[in-house]
Amino acid sequence: MSILVVGSVALDSIETPFGKKDEILGGSATFFSISASFFGKVNIIATVGEDFPKRYLQLLKERGIGTNGITIAKGKTFRWEGRYEYDMNIAHTLATHLNVFQDFAPEIPHALRNPNILFLANIDPDLQESVLKQVKRPKLIACDSMNHWITSKKRSLEKFLHKVDIFLLNDAEARQFSGESNLMKAAKAITSKGPKSVVIKKGEHGVIYYSRRGHFVAPAYPLEYVHDPTGAGDTFAGGVIGYLSRAKKIDDAIIRKSMVYGSIMASFAVEDFSVNRLLGIKLPDINRRYADFKKLTRF
Repeated sequence: MSILVVGSVALDSIETPFGKKDEILGGSATFFSISASFFGKVNIIATVGEDFPKRYLQLLKERGIGTNGITIAKGKTFRWEGRYEYDMNIAHTLATHLNVFQDFAPEIPHALRNPNILFLANIDPDLQESVLKQVKRPKLIACDSMNHWITSKKRSLEKFLHKVDIFLLNDAEARQFSGESNLMKAAKAITSKGPKSVVIKKGEHGVIYYSRRGHFVAPAYPLEYVHDPTGAGDTFAGGVIGYLSRAKKIDDAIIRKSMVYGSIMASFAVEDFSVNRLLGIKLPDINRRYADFKKLTRF
């Protein structure tokens, strides 16, 4: 099944205890699409500035990712600068320069308006609504969000969630959105607001999947080395949605397996800066970690 992702393609400058990198490839749609491309066909809707390196666009094309929906606008590309200390679960934002992304108003090319799966990254919920109106109803709609939209556009987000099959957010955002400190209570409260299911990402502590039909909890894949957690959540989402795109029928069992594949993809992403580690792996590497995961969680 084809996947359409709408989100950001950006340039990141990142410092962790293990190094510092400037102007590297980032953005929610970037991490998502590269992760999902291991499983299915992905097209990106995003905007970049005139200064965006052509080699990065070529990199996406070489992965088989459709870039016809990436517009090059007059101005500079969205940039994010951040720092991590030894607690890699906390990103300290040093600067955010939205640049051309500030005026991002997604227009879906006619050739891309019939996706099987639509993933809406953490953009303004009003823009998420606008995108959904431009496409033929997909078989699966999934979306992400962030603390900024939960604070400033909560009503719009709640309205949109009634149309969503899978809603992904991290643990802090789940507590903020639901008003519940306990994550299971938070998941239950969020599903009562409309989405068919919710996925709460807990970083190195794993993931919670909650739906009206059942629940699932999985640990993160254990790692000895974490160099840069930027984009881990988007990589996780790409693994989940990518795996689901291969399924003839999406049921609870398939969704549970997709959570594991999402965790595995995120485990690769954090082992290097930007998308470097993801570019160096192949399907056999993913399958080996899946086999390891089964051994680690069997009892």
